Amino acid sequence: KFYSNEVDKLLESNEKLHTELEQFYQYGIEVNVTMYQPVYPQTDDTPNITADGTRIRISKASQYKFVALSRNLLKRWGGPFDYGDLILIKGTGRKDGVYHVRDTMNPKWVNVVDILESTHVEPYKFTGVHIYKLNWLTKEKEITNG
Repeated sequence: KFYSNEVDKLLESNEKLHTELEQFYQYGIEVNVTMYQPVYPQTDDTPNITADGTRIRISKASQYKFVALSRNLLKRWGGPFDYGDLILIKGTGRKDGVYHVRDTMNPKWVNVVDILESTHVEPYKFTGVHIYKLNWLTKEKEITNG
């Protein structure tokens, strides 16, 4: 009986926290945005393959509109985003737009989005940027694929 009551309390607390997180994610998550290039020192030893298995042409990296997220933002580590999700980036000016989540960053980074860029692109960094999950696009994808 005691453990049953404790479990009920934890479930109720968890539901309340989940509701609060949904409201938080509705208004976006504040992150820093940087860029990476598909070259060995900035990736693993397969720079033409993203973490979700997508193969890219290194010479066309900027055209893909792919991003890598810090692990705290990915579902497998407790975050709200999953591979294949579409996100909206706002607050970078010229780099604002819709991107596909396809890659994962090194574990040392927290609340960072890395935009995949071609090797000729000069490094950049934006702070205080907001990202939003585009749920309506994800739901449409589930309907058409499922």
